Amino acid sequence: VQLQASGGGLVQPGGSLRLSCAASGSISRINNMGWYRQAPGMQRELVARINSGGSTAYADFVKGRFIVSRDNAKNTVYLQMYRLKPEDTAVYYCNYNPLSPSVNYWGKGTQVTVSS
Repeated sequence: VQLQASGGGLVQPGGSLRLSCAASGSISRINNMGWYRQAPGMQRELVARINSGGSTAYADFVKGRFIVSRDNAKNTVYLQMYRLKPEDTAVYYCNYNPLSPSVNYWGKGTQVTVSS
């Protein structure tokens, strides 16, 4: 499985960005896809994930600001980010997990920088 993410960049506080991640290879019909992030000196943390049935989970620090969605036909997951804050600055990693077995696949990461 390969994950190709795009959409990161530099944005001012209060701005918006949309990340996309396309999975290719042997994709399980039932799976989780989502986004994690890692800031310098910090551990990687869950931002949001969505399963193949459409159920979502969000970290508390993004609830009400970020929306995760997916297109199963394209094996693609999206992260729409609104009202971005400087503390959202991090490398964002796309994640895919086929659940059975539970194995994490990671994209290379895309930098999101929120700064004026």
